[in-house]
Amino acid sequence: MILIVDDKRENIIPLKKILELHQLESDSADSGEEALKKTLKKDYSLIILDVQMPGMDGFEVAEALSGSNRTKDIPIIFLSAINKEKKYISKGYHTGGVDYVTKPVDADLLILKVKTFLKLYQQQQELKGLHNLLSKEIEIRKEAQENLEEKVLERTRELQAKNDELEFRNHELQQFAWVVSHDLKEPIRKIEIFVRLIKDRYLIDEAKAHETIERALASSARMTKLIEDLLDYSRLSSSAVPEKTDLNEVVGEVLSDLEYLIEQKGGTIIIENTLPTIDAIQSQLRQVMQNLIGNSLKFSKPDVPPVITITSECVTEKECTSRMNENGNFYRISVKDNGIGFDENYVGKIFTIFQRLHHRDAYEGTGIGLAIAKKIIEKHNGLITARSTEGSGAEFIIILPK
Repeated sequence: MILIVDDKRENIIPLKKILELHQLESDSADSGEEALKKTLKKDYSLIILDVQMPGMDGFEVAEALSGSNRTKDIPIIFLSAINKEKKYISKGYHTGGVDYVTKPVDADLLILKVKTFLKLYQQQQELKGLHNLLSKEIEIRKEAQENLEEKVLERTRELQAKNDELEFRNHELQQFAWVVSHDLKEPIRKIEIFVRLIKDRYLIDEAKAHETIERALASSARMTKLIEDLLDYSRLSSSAVPEKTDLNEVVGEVLSDLEYLIEQKGGTIIIENTLPTIDAIQSQLRQVMQNLIGNSLKFSKPDVPPVITITSECVTEKECTSRMNENGNFYRISVKDNGIGFDENYVGKIFTIFQRLHHRDAYEGTGIGLAIAKKIIEKHNGLITARSTEGSGAEFIIILPK
């Protein structure tokens, strides 16, 4: 399958016709962002890539593809009607292209190049497959000599499946980093344009104009917060080195950050016992506690001062209902409040990204905070859950290994 990437349909159609005449199957994308998304779902043997495109240009797309093991070997032929200078051609090869063709295109010459690179790619994939098969065969025979053939084969399959999944997730995040600035920031740019239009043309001393401005700015702020939370969520896949982390200091820093909100709500924070010191990524655990304590303040009852109680105890097993034991291998940390609570049937939903139990007009937020907390705790080989009844507060429980 060949992928044609060009922002103009009038350029894509003749290329597809030329390929069809030579029995070559093709697909198309009208932007660099769409092309990156398509490489997540389909395997392509060749990409014909236009250089001059709005948003991500051809060079940026090629750099993104070369950064992933999934797509780095796909041959790329650049097409350009404008950038014909030597420096652009050199840049095309430097960013991963195998050829650089200027327009108008000689159809016969293009087909010869396409068939050549397709054949080379196919041979490369066959050699890679043979190499992988040979490597696996050698491993199997070595383990067979030690009477561990079956066990090793099973373990190899498990590791391969996990490696493939991790590779795919990593590829998704790489593409996300490239696409997010274009796809998610576009609404903010439009909001800012509309606000400027209102200011320049319609802003006079009347309430309706001011209300329109405030609504536009609020929408912009929500989108900015959404982008920031999404980027926080994606960054959790990057590696960081754990260090000795005193949870008392972590909670103290969070309470200092939330001091104004606590005073505004008339809230009380009770830490019933000394919190533990564990090996962890301090900044990430601070983010977890910020989310949990912040949520307890946010979802407090109207005219009822929030009371938040934080406790810690040792338990024997990595289970929320595990019995308390001073010699246990895990810590159970609880953050309990007297707020509005929620239906416990939805406990799975609240830890899913973009899931909310309340309309955003009632309570601010993007629906990402608890998803971030869950991902962080799981990266620390722990677990997080919640218990609640509507109208009777909520308790969030974290289990972390010593």
